[in-house]
Amino acid sequence: PQVGIGIIKQSTANTIEVTRAAKAERDRVNAVLPSHMSLEQSYDSSVFVEGAVNQVYSTLAIAIGLVVLMIYLFLGSARAMLVPAVTVPVSIVATFIALLMFGFSVNLLTLLALVLAIGLVVDDAVVVLENIVRRMQEYGEPPLLAAYRGTRQVGFAVIATTLVLVAVFVPISFLQGDLGRLFSEFALTMTAAVCFSTLIALTLSPMLASKVLRANEQHSPVVRMVDALFDWLKTGYGHSIVFCMRAPWVVVLGFVGLMAASYYLFKAIPSEYAPREDRGAFFLIVNGPEGATFDYMTKYMDEIEQRMMPYVENNEITRLLVRTPRGWGNVANFNTGVVIVLLNDWSKRRDAFVIINEVRQKLADLPGVNAFPIMRQGFGGGLQKPVQFVLGGGTYEELAQWRDILTAKIEADNPGLVGMDWDLKETQPQLNVVIDYNRAADLGVSVGNMGRTLETMLGSRRVTTYNDQGEEYDVILEGVRDNQSTPISLQNIYVRSEKLDQLVPLANLVKLEEFAGATSLNRYNRVRAITLEANLADNLSLGEALNYLEGLVREHLPANVNIDYKGQSRDYKFSGDSVLFIFLLGVMVTFLVLAAQFESYVHPFIIMLTVPLAMCGGLLGLYLTGSSLNIYSQIGLMMLVGLASKNGILIVEFANQLRDQGEEFKQAIIEATQVRFRPILITGITTAAGSIPLIASSGAGAETRLVIGVVVLAGTLAATLFTLYVVPVAYELLARKTGSPGDVARKLEAQEQQYP
Repeated sequence: PQVGIGIIKQSTANTIEVTRAAKAERDRVNAVLPSHMSLEQSYDSSVFVEGAVNQVYSTLAIAIGLVVLMIYLFLGSARAMLVPAVTVPVSIVATFIALLMFGFSVNLLTLLALVLAIGLVVDDAVVVLENIVRRMQEYGEPPLLAAYRGTRQVGFAVIATTLVLVAVFVPISFLQGDLGRLFSEFALTMTAAVCFSTLIALTLSPMLASKVLRANEQHSPVVRMVDALFDWLKTGYGHSIVFCMRAPWVVVLGFVGLMAASYYLFKAIPSEYAPREDRGAFFLIVNGPEGATFDYMTKYMDEIEQRMMPYVENNEITRLLVRTPRGWGNVANFNTGVVIVLLNDWSKRRDAFVIINEVRQKLADLPGVNAFPIMRQGFGGGLQKPVQFVLGGGTYEELAQWRDILTAKIEADNPGLVGMDWDLKETQPQLNVVIDYNRAADLGVSVGNMGRTLETMLGSRRVTTYNDQGEEYDVILEGVRDNQSTPISLQNIYVRSEKLDQLVPLANLVKLEEFAGATSLNRYNRVRAITLEANLADNLSLGEALNYLEGLVREHLPANVNIDYKGQSRDYKFSGDSVLFIFLLGVMVTFLVLAAQFESYVHPFIIMLTVPLAMCGGLLGLYLTGSSLNIYSQIGLMMLVGLASKNGILIVEFANQLRDQGEEFKQAIIEATQVRFRPILITGITTAAGSIPLIASSGAGAETRLVIGVVVLAGTLAATLFTLYVVPVAYELLARKTGSPGDVARKLEAQEQQYP
């Protein structure tokens, strides 16, 4: 015999800390238990969380190594590499201090933010260092002077890019509910890392550069090959940008074509609330017929266990925890059961969803019970099926009719909804007492009297109260239960006739009609409602499923039907609107920040033309990898707003500087693109390199890391490529009559001198 104890953490508690405390308490209790008793751990949800955290730590270390390697190859020496490389540990340590001040924990999202920030935190230092090295090589300046002038030359661009990134990330913290609470930690972690990296790039980096850089330093053969490749790319780019400046319609047509491609990709990519995660365990939910006994369910639970044993024998499943009744809700319902299936380590088995599909087929032919597997997901997914579609607005009879219409259509179409179920089930045996009113009137028996008699004999009725020493007690009147267990028991119930003044058998006044009634009558948002629920096949996303069901309702049901959602479906529907609002808010704030910095509306518009192109790259990455649009990929797309803007700022800001120095307009654009070509490529490739470990990682939480890594990698590469063509051409077409920041101030100063 065993007794199970479930420990559920509070919503604000740390899963790993709660688990460690529970294990410590288990060990303490085991020490004082009798020898024939012990406390053992059965199911531990922290295994996935701890495994995912460890995977992110590994990914973080690999990302740092890749980024440092890229810097070495691009900058050409270990001395030069040291300057931006120092930015990484200093920024990470400073960010951890900020997390402590904010009261955040080290969790999956804060660590994920740090992994994505690795490429960003070196960007500013790379821009500063590359400009310092360029001045040393082109102008022959000594390291100290080059560090001073080079930092001042790009200081505005570095600060502008940081403010843009902050403007993108901060609005994420305005998301509501659990989603907002979680992603606010992500956003503020990114913001802290970027701000610290900028501070370091403008202070520590030039100081180190002035101390460690040497003129005419010898490069290794590998570095010389990389330099030759950059020179070749720069030459080819120079010819292509001159052609595009002469034929801007080529770039304009390309821009329009990419916008059309983005629209197609957005429609073609499936959408869902969150990516499906292999969490190392899944549940088999078992439901038997109404009135099923404990022995009946035990028989089928044993059968299910036997069918699952081959997976235990091949070591894909480590343990099966079988229970009936299920244990949550009303334990008197013996027609329920659950099997907790604990899977082996991720590296020692197939994907959990492959196993789940096989298990679903193995259990499909069980005649006496309905058993379906479900993988518990994050964000409070619980054990509910992902599709939770609510119909309301009619009587329960109408709701049942609407349910039958929809389920028949779903069965005919077979769109990929698996394990359909609903909460309005006419499966409970019930008796309807039909009164013979004429006979009751003849005998002088009132309906109220019959009702009270049935209430008393078959249920209970409070008839009075009495006081005892100041305490009030209810007096409950009820019949003896032994003789009231079957319909024939009505022959043992009598009511008093007011005309005859004697007892009359109730069976002479009523007749019984047997029917199957609903086990429960539910309401949702104060409206009579029925909930249809289902799992999803691999070829159907949550968004597609809900759109399909909404289409069925519009086509086949009356106009007065109310549609609503529960669980993950509700989260999906309402999070999409929230994320869209935050995205638009981020774009607007970014534009306003750039407008304030450049003192122009034209320059920010030119810079932000690269944003939709970066989105196209991110969407293409999702499409090619078969990923979905979900909260993680949407956060990645929001990041691209800042990442794409960085490159445009470098070109526009330097072109403005050259124009202030007297360069001809078109020549200033071409020279700005040539000078900024190398830092744009370096920062783009280092940011992309920082996201590669997210894509290549495996194990716990790999699905989440893959989605956001793909978006950042593909979007960054697209932004890097398209910026080099779209921004110069747009600058030539739109910015000829604009000035650089401070131009208005200089005009005002000149007018003040002219009119003292």
